[in-house]
Amino acid sequence: MGAAEQGADAVDGRWLALPRTLCFVFNGDDVLMIKRGAHKRVFPDRYNGLGGHIERDEDPLSSAAREIYEESGLVVRDLRLRAVYNVDAGASTGIILFVFTAFSDSRVVAANDEGTLHWVPVDSVLALDLVDDLPLILPRIMGAASPDQVTFAHLSYDDQDKLVMRFAEPL
Repeated sequence: MGAAEQGADAVDGRWLALPRTLCFVFNGDDVLMIKRGAHKRVFPDRYNGLGGHIERDEDPLSSAAREIYEESGLVVRDLRLRAVYNVDAGASTGIILFVFTAFSDSRVVAANDEGTLHWVPVDSVLALDLVDDLPLILPRIMGAASPDQVTFAHLSYDDQDKLVMRFAEPL
């Protein structure tokens, strides 16, 4: 099958999605969170994991490792896919988010222009001013019976602009 046979140009009337990664790095009983800068357009002053856009020449796993390194200076181990979800914000394009966990043997992080990095005790992370979907996804990721368990979800917004998150049940 050649490139033209992939159907990548069949976009008329289709919902398109931008691929992104979101990563949670653990060290002991702490997880690395970024408090996004006040200057950021998306989620200013809110806590989130590390991550960003998947580049054209990357797969999701390589992108996750790159984003972690770019935003923290950390080289991690045991990088695992933990969730995949569609983000439908009502526009003609959405986001496909690949959520990963990883472990770091170091707690020394580099400064970045995205925000400030904080090692937060896992049992305290839900008390932070988190991005809206994190209180729903983090307990599933951190409480999964197996590190190989992948959660699938769909995120959208209702008529009052409130987050609606549906989780797929295993088949």
